[in-house]
Amino acid sequence: MLQTVKPKNARSKRALEAREPKEVEDQRKAIFVHGMKTGEVVDKVMKEMMALKQPHAISFSEKNAIRPFEDPSSLEFWAHKNDASMFVISQSTKKRPAGIIIARMFDSKLLDMCELGIERFVSLSEFKTPKSSPGHKPMLHFASELFDTHPRYMQLKSLLMDLFNGEVIDSICLPGLEHVISVTVAPSDASQTSSALPDDTRHEDPKNLPNVHLRTYTVKLTPSGVRIPRVQLTEMGPFVDFSLRRHQEADQDMLKAATKKPKLKRQDIEKGLGKKKKNLEVDQMGDLRGRIHVAKQDLGKLQTRKMKGLKGQSSEGDEGAGTSPDQSEVEDTSPRKRQKRG
Repeated sequence: MLQTVKPKNARSKRALEAREPKEVEDQRKAIFVHGMKTGEVVDKVMKEMMALKQPHAISFSEKNAIRPFEDPSSLEFWAHKNDASMFVISQSTKKRPAGIIIARMFDSKLLDMCELGIERFVSLSEFKTPKSSPGHKPMLHFASELFDTHPRYMQLKSLLMDLFNGEVIDSICLPGLEHVISVTVAPSDASQTSSALPDDTRHEDPKNLPNVHLRTYTVKLTPSGVRIPRVQLTEMGPFVDFSLRRHQEADQDMLKAATKKPKLKRQDIEKGLGKKKKNLEVDQMGDLRGRIHVAKQDLGKLQTRKMKGLKGQSSEGDEGAGTSPDQSEVEDTSPRKRQKRG
């Protein structure tokens, strides 16, 4: 357990307040740690993933005897000291060669993590194409229904989004969108076989799961003759194929605290974003849409406008109720009605 530090002066108090939870979080810092045994391929993958994360990446050059799945105390100490919430750890053993671990922290404590095996790698330097500028916010693209249905791929999607996602912005400048990180899961016989197995079996045996393909492209906007420009993608690297290995899910109590939403402001509640106004929602375009529930109406009791052409129908209805035609004529020729017509 980490001890709580009390500020001694105004400077340290401001530093502690900057680390407190915020409604809009800052960009996550990632620490890249090398294990005791790593290979050339793993070191290159770590270096190029750190290049995509710059300038919010911290590299530990020395090798560390660390085993996150057995003892995460070192990660918690480094996270608290460097104010970092993401870790990328490289390890290569005889049982699990060429692997990296992506870990996520919450309040300087380990939340969840996932281990990936490097199956294929093409370096960024082998692509003789233009590169994106460091520090630009990337566009993330996930192309598979497994990222929304399978728990392992849902966790991986969440980890990659927190790792590569930049700052929260209100508006987008098109020239600032320079590169796209695309993550896909190619269909294979193994995926079809695993889909027929129970969820628990697929959850425990990662060998049946298809590989994950990570690609990076530069974006070039060219004139198209209309307001929307033409988008051209050029692969810049790195080119990596990952296989899923071990993983650790988040504790439910800690996950609930990490995903806790702040109280909505009065303006947001009036727009229908809160729970106080039911049947109101905001669509993807930002428009407020409402749903109205109307009870079943009896059209027989509906009052219509009184017109001369409807008198014959009303007299027929009176006949069905037991009123004679003579009485209706007498009622029509009453002095009061004659006076109104005159």
